[in-house]
Amino acid sequence: MERNEQQMKEIILAGGCFWGVEEYFSRIQGVTDTKVGYANGHVEHPTYRQVCTGSTGHAEACLIRFDEEIISLEELLKRYWLIVEPTVKDRQGPDIGSQYRTGIYYLNEADLPVIQKSVEEEQKKHEKSIVTEVQPLDCFYPAEEYHQRYLKMNPDGYCHIDLSQFAW
Repeated sequence: MERNEQQMKEIILAGGCFWGVEEYFSRIQGVTDTKVGYANGHVEHPTYRQVCTGSTGHAEACLIRFDEEIISLEELLKRYWLIVEPTVKDRQGPDIGSQYRTGIYYLNEADLPVIQKSVEEEQKKHEKSIVTEVQPLDCFYPAEEYHQRYLKMNPDGYCHIDLSQFAW
């Protein structure tokens, strides 16, 4: 029996440039949809140019809709940690600025214990403290259409994540 969209779970993950984050998660079985955008800033309906200045407070992020009967939030977060450097503040790969921070933004308070446990497990792998934000989602504005599925439309486009090392 096919599940409908209301049965899907959602989480917002920030991990540097949102193009690579979206492409990475779109390849994972159980992920039913992705959308890039701007999370947890203080400017309503920001543009890409505004977010790039670092002055809006938003993180480039990816909304991930997933079927928990196929992939759990715990497993999704394990895969998230594979593509971010969680001990570096406001930078992922060559991208520098607060808009490139790492973050886990949850929509459901019941997800918080799973997220906290995931952070604790990941911390054991690092000497430095994890600086990845864990916050309830305050706001998420979808990015302009040309950013959506950018690497699917531009397979040779910029990506700070080495997607070739992940064969799902």
